[in-house]
Amino acid sequence: MQELADFQLPPGARRIVVAMSGGVDSSVVAALAARTGVETIGVTLQLYDHGEATKRAGACCAGRDIRDARAVCDRLGIAHYVFDHETSFREQVVDRFADEYLAGRTPIPCVQCNMGPKFTDLFALARDLGADALATGHYVRRVEGANGAELHRGADPARDQSYFLFATTAAQLDFLRFPLGNLPKARVREIAGEMGLLVAAKPDSQDICFVPDGDYAGLVKKLRPEAAQGGEIVDLGGRKLGEHRGIIHYTVGQRRGLEIGGSPEPLYVVRVEPEAQRVVVGPRRALAVAAARLEGMNVLGPLSGALTAKVRSMAKPVPARMLGERLVFDAPEYGVAPGQAAVLYDGDRVLGGGWIAETEATMAAA
Repeated sequence: MQELADFQLPPGARRIVVAMSGGVDSSVVAALAARTGVETIGVTLQLYDHGEATKRAGACCAGRDIRDARAVCDRLGIAHYVFDHETSFREQVVDRFADEYLAGRTPIPCVQCNMGPKFTDLFALARDLGADALATGHYVRRVEGANGAELHRGADPARDQSYFLFATTAAQLDFLRFPLGNLPKARVREIAGEMGLLVAAKPDSQDICFVPDGDYAGLVKKLRPEAAQGGEIVDLGGRKLGEHRGIIHYTVGQRRGLEIGGSPEPLYVVRVEPEAQRVVVGPRRALAVAAARLEGMNVLGPLSGALTAKVRSMAKPVPARMLGERLVFDAPEYGVAPGQAAVLYDGDRVLGGGWIAETEATMAAA
């Protein structure tokens, strides 16, 4: 396991704090950190109500997962601390998730969690504990460049999590370590088995962690009852085609669940208009976007010249360029939704990114 032991620690480092969710990834990071001989401390943030989350396996940072993290630390002989950050998580992540849907946008709560409770709060805790580095189980790579630490895509394309970490700042990268970035998930599970960790076969979390049953609309309605207000589904010309049960059920690019017929070609959600409680639909060509305005930019590298951009977590990066606050695509891009992130790359290096505030349709979509 010599290849796995490089935590890029500064000279004289004495302590590593590991962010532990109770899953196999962070557990392996803790085990590898402990093998370096440097004092290792596991920290878990309790982020939401145990009773809600423990009804279902695979949701992180809840009761069962805290117990699993503690059991791993006990086996490794390292300290484990649990900190209650439920209030900040609800305010910074859950409430924002609901408000974004009400505003007709498509939120990414995992990025907000990384920007808030997971990184900001964990950073403060790790500093308070006298750590020289904070290690996580994310599948990204930290590369020492000529001008400091750089963020790169994970070596395994199927597991790469760089899209969700675009808002990581340069100062945070100086302190963060991602020891799994060069590994495929299968190898991580093998390591967990070789080390005798009970979580070796634990399933990965699938859905958004604070929505245990996967019913996003149900959660939003619970938090914001006004979200259940119905309205019209209209075409690009404003002609009524049907009615909907609330805009929270619709996102840009969606085809299923429209419950309208009579069109000679398939219809997709082109935009959501929260002020009018309207959902606007059109043919696929109406989804073609030439450019998007980004806000809340985080810059990790030079944005001049040609680059690639990823506008959805499962999308492939496409050629584009930045002109001021506008991201201009070399070819029409589809499914670009306000509220999502646009993450910018130079090859595997993450140059930064921002939030999609609005989009510009191509001529064909007019």
